[in-house]
Amino acid sequence: MSYKNIDLIDILPSINLGDGIAEQDTLLESTRIETSVFSDLLQDRVDLIPGTKGSGKSALYRIFVEFLPEMLLKQRKIVIAHGVSHHGDPVFHAFKEQFEKLSEDEFVDFWCIYFVSLAHEQFIKNDIYKNLITDCKEEIDIFRKSCQDAKIPEIQGKKSLKDILDWCLNALKQIRPKITYNIDTKEIQIGMFGEGQTNKKINEQKYTSVLPTYIAGIKTALEKILKKSQHSIWLMIDRLDEIFPRRSDLEKKALRGLLRTTRFFASPEIRIKIFLRDDMLSNMVNSNEGFTALTHVTSRQADILRWEENQIIDLIIKRLMTNETLQKYLNIDIEKLNASTEYRHEIFYMIFPKNVYKGKKQSDTSRWIYTHVADGNNVVTPRDIIFLITKAIQKEQDILSMNKGSESESCISSQAILYGHEQLSKNKKITILEAEFPHLWGQIKKLIGGKTEYKEKTLKELFGKKWEEIVANLVSIGVLSKNKDGYRVPFLYREGLELTQGSS
Repeated sequence: MSYKNIDLIDILPSINLGDGIAEQDTLLESTRIETSVFSDLLQDRVDLIPGTKGSGKSALYRIFVEFLPEMLLKQRKIVIAHGVSHHGDPVFHAFKEQFEKLSEDEFVDFWCIYFVSLAHEQFIKNDIYKNLITDCKEEIDIFRKSCQDAKIPEIQGKKSLKDILDWCLNALKQIRPKITYNIDTKEIQIGMFGEGQTNKKINEQKYTSVLPTYIAGIKTALEKILKKSQHSIWLMIDRLDEIFPRRSDLEKKALRGLLRTTRFFASPEIRIKIFLRDDMLSNMVNSNEGFTALTHVTSRQADILRWEENQIIDLIIKRLMTNETLQKYLNIDIEKLNASTEYRHEIFYMIFPKNVYKGKKQSDTSRWIYTHVADGNNVVTPRDIIFLITKAIQKEQDILSMNKGSESESCISSQAILYGHEQLSKNKKITILEAEFPHLWGQIKKLIGGKTEYKEKTLKELFGKKWEEIVANLVSIGVLSKNKDGYRVPFLYREGLELTQGSS
């Protein structure tokens, strides 16, 4: 099959692949790919959804909080309430100073208050669900009384997220114990909610939360409302990598507190669904501090979000085929496109060349793209695929403009694909390696201008005495992968790091 370059020059500029950043992606709903994690979440088999940056966590979150609530309510009787905005909330940073003062135990209390406020504001007080709970007046009164007992005041009127956070932190102050020391009895007197208790000795001055005790009553009251109305509620939270300073003690305290909070709300009627980067999860649960009740946290954890080669082809084709001009030009059968994996593969090779490099032993283009976008942990993200293909389309327009009177064997050439990959690799160096892992960048820089393969001996010389720890860290973030002969840098980072093919 061949195409007139003059036709492609008209078509390619109109192609929109959407955006690899979920919040900006206008094609997310119409081109969604339903992975196994999507199915597990839909069937309420998982509550903790980990994944690499760009793997589709926020896309999945956005699908559930923007596009599926009506269906879930009608078909499954599930109410969706969500916390952090899908755009990420810089407003959290406005409270950094207050958050810095909280201990991990106090963060448990904060998150308890936060989730109670979400259930109250987005379910009980929401006009959308008013008709569902008309017969639950007594249960709602008990819920509100339970909140009052826990010194969680009711939010009056419509509030912004900033108002709610301010309210939560003020509510938290109300439950903190007031500590005084009696010189005569040598006892610590702790006033909880205005009442003095003297059963705490002087050596027991550690902050001890009583809020979770009250949360049991609040949870029971909320469950009664849900059971009587025959509904359940999902409290969903995302963008946790953006609301606290990355890799700080504050982030660790806040997120460990969040994961610990989930056990207070464990219930068939109440689910807390957390979307979290896998490296952040690993950092929390593998720290030297340990993690009590880790099994509880991970018992309903989804598999790490991963994409197979067929799913990547589907992603590319579904997005390309939103362009009606390209559809008509290639004479695409849309019904067949939606129904047949084989047909989508056929369309893929209408658009792309059979191979990126010529030769009998060269892999097919779909395989080439998949392996060259995979990091050292063999993780391929939709964000990187969209970036590569978008850059390839832009490059192809430049190539075609130089040969307007000729014909091409594919809509997007090998040369354009190679350019797209080069730009992706350079972009990953800046946006991921430098921006996301500044604590490792000093070591990663030592690879720049080197080889693609490394023996252990060379890595010892390169990184010094702590080479094993450094290499383990670089493997964990996908910059290196181990093979039988030593270590290799994946294709994804080679051009960005200006590497030369070969072993060192």
